Amino acid sequence: MKFSDGQWLTRQEYTIIGAVQVHEIIQGEASMTVLASPKPIVDRYGQLDTPLLEITFSAPRREMIRVQIDHHKGGRKRGPVFTTKHDHKHQASFTETETTAILTSGDLSVTVHKEGDWLITFSYQGKTITSSGSKSIAHILAQDGKAYMREQLSLQPDEMIYALGERFTPLIRNGQVVDIWNKDGGTNTEQSYKNVPFYLSNKGYGVFVNHPEWVSFEVGSESVSKSQFSVEGHRLDYYVMAGPSMKKVIESYTDLTGKPALPPAWSFGLWLSTSFTTNYDEATVTQFIDGMNERDLPVHVFHFDCFWMKEFEWCNFEWDRRVFPEPEKMLQRLKEKGLKLSVWINPYIAQRSPLFQEAAANGYLLKKENGDVWQWDLWQPGMGVVDFTNPDARIWYQDHLRRLLEMGVDCFKTDFGERIPTDVVYHDGSDPEKMHNYYTFLYNQTVFDVLKQVKGNHEAVLFARSATAGSQQFPVHWGGDCAATYSSMAESLRGGLSLGMSGFGYWSHDIGGFESQSTADLYKRWTAFGLLSSHSRLHGNKSYRVPWVYDEEATDVLRQFTKWKCRLMPYLYAKACEARTTGLPLMRAMVLEFQDDPTCAFLDRQYMLGDQLLVAPIFNEEGLAHYYVPDGRWTNLLTGKAVEGGSWKKEHHDHLSIPLLVRPNSIVPIGSVDDRPDYDYTDNVAFHVFALENYATTSIYTVEGEEALTLSATRSTTTVTFDISDGSKPWTVHLHDVTEVSSVEGADFEISDGSVILHPILDVKQVVVHLGV
Repeated sequence: MKFSDGQWLTRQEYTIIGAVQVHEIIQGEASMTVLASPKPIVDRYGQLDTPLLEITFSAPRREMIRVQIDHHKGGRKRGPVFTTKHDHKHQASFTETETTAILTSGDLSVTVHKEGDWLITFSYQGKTITSSGSKSIAHILAQDGKAYMREQLSLQPDEMIYALGERFTPLIRNGQVVDIWNKDGGTNTEQSYKNVPFYLSNKGYGVFVNHPEWVSFEVGSESVSKSQFSVEGHRLDYYVMAGPSMKKVIESYTDLTGKPALPPAWSFGLWLSTSFTTNYDEATVTQFIDGMNERDLPVHVFHFDCFWMKEFEWCNFEWDRRVFPEPEKMLQRLKEKGLKLSVWINPYIAQRSPLFQEAAANGYLLKKENGDVWQWDLWQPGMGVVDFTNPDARIWYQDHLRRLLEMGVDCFKTDFGERIPTDVVYHDGSDPEKMHNYYTFLYNQTVFDVLKQVKGNHEAVLFARSATAGSQQFPVHWGGDCAATYSSMAESLRGGLSLGMSGFGYWSHDIGGFESQSTADLYKRWTAFGLLSSHSRLHGNKSYRVPWVYDEEATDVLRQFTKWKCRLMPYLYAKACEARTTGLPLMRAMVLEFQDDPTCAFLDRQYMLGDQLLVAPIFNEEGLAHYYVPDGRWTNLLTGKAVEGGSWKKEHHDHLSIPLLVRPNSIVPIGSVDDRPDYDYTDNVAFHVFALENYATTSIYTVEGEEALTLSATRSTTTVTFDISDGSKPWTVHLHDVTEVSSVEGADFEISDGSVILHPILDVKQVVVHLGV
């Protein structure tokens, strides 16, 4: 939202009352409060008819400063508010001199400059990372009677801003106007299903604006040297957090707003959907599943989209018995095929649903101010919206889901939750403007909680479209309604990378595109990308997504990459366990891993899968891959070919190939099972060691998320030593790029295709390779 008219003027409809002078500084127990005036006060007369801005700085966690700015404090406080986790044991320090007042939290400090023009600086390890200058903090009055609060933080000339939720525009936010307001707008506009008021700087800090309502960001747009954010009202609340790296900042942000839960291992397998408006019944479903099995295509989750329920009755939580006459038996038959089962839901109750009158009578639906149920015809005729602020409504909604879970359903696709009205009254009196974005948090939390209650903590997973800050606690999220084009494939990836930089650990997308039917070429390219994503789903709108409807090669491509993903599960699930503790996403923008490489700052058509695998999807029908490789000797995991980094690569790939490179000095554990994602990752695991420099380590986890074993590799000029925490099960080591070995202690060995393959003796915990002939 823009308030200025160029460098010198203010837009006619606004009056800006900005902080220009420090009037008083008050030290609190663990905070400092600054009274700021909008004009220089030189005598007592100047104190009359003058507003004051009250700015309180505190340190809720280490390396984190909270800034609360108030104009008028007498307004009624209405929820909801984001749940933030403060460390009450953390102690901040306060120092004051004649010219400055400083609050310090770990290595992060905020300095208020008492003299000269208004200036607040934020410094990490003694170096300024951003600042708020004269009139940057402001109370703004509009001609229509509305009031706003604004902050402007400085941007350095080479500073790049990222995140702000799942955004499909270019990955770097500089120059963009971003409104934090959830909308159902597809993937090809500036609108977003998942708006998160948190941005991340490549200078090693992040800013979280602690407002669930509409927040407007002008990122180097209204003023190219400033990142501006504003909210309506008389109060602004934001956090600044810093660290030695962007990854550490994400960890700090998710310490504050919540860590991603660990999804069950089976959810990382291939999901197959009925698609949306296709015709299907049990025979159709069985035909697809049997067709996958006959073609040796591992499928692990089958999803029933909207029409598992009768038309015009969404949601009634009842199977449409015209096409599914015996749903309990059908679900049992499908589970006997080794499948997990997912069904579609949304938070709306159509007027034709048998549940509508019950929900309306009991106050389970949002109401108008006159007490009527709020209804409209968009999506479903006469539908109402479940009021999740009503505890009884939540229990009622969960009871319907509980019945489905007991029937044999394993998880839910929690669709929608973006078009939430603001002309409504909530059961708990929440502010409908604040609830518009926050609604999705309560919706998905309600569903996730019942999944945990019935299935257990390690089995809870959903497939959500909408989100806000904190929603990362309820994985998984998918990218929404993309089109069957290469451009939409690319915009989907940008959205996923941006969401990952916003604290979300896992992300998926509709392989082949949701809208329309993709070409066979696009389907195959998207399949490789989809199976090298956190979660992988075949889903569409009006057509089926089984590969043989495209061509036979599509079947081969799906088979190859599905099996590769199953074999990569020891590595992928370890990174999922890492996401649970650090908040780092599985799919990472290149800049997260290579923050000091200036080229990586701009890359949004390739990514790191975890910290060791580089993936460069192909976005054209010519099969040309154009991607950048950072410094070092990388190795193509599919071919074993070495790739020297520090430059751009341009290659041709057939449909069974994709640039999938292993980072130097990496150990990638590859499993022995290729037909399912949930198995004992330690049994016959093969540790592939690439370009070992001096020391590397890796861990393997159980499907329950417990660390099972670790392997470390140490290289000297004459030896490579491997230490494993548990060698009771068979394991091998593939030491790539080493061919000259004189002897090996603790293992048999062979040399094949330019690598040394070690077969350790059972129960041995150390293997020593003596290099040279």
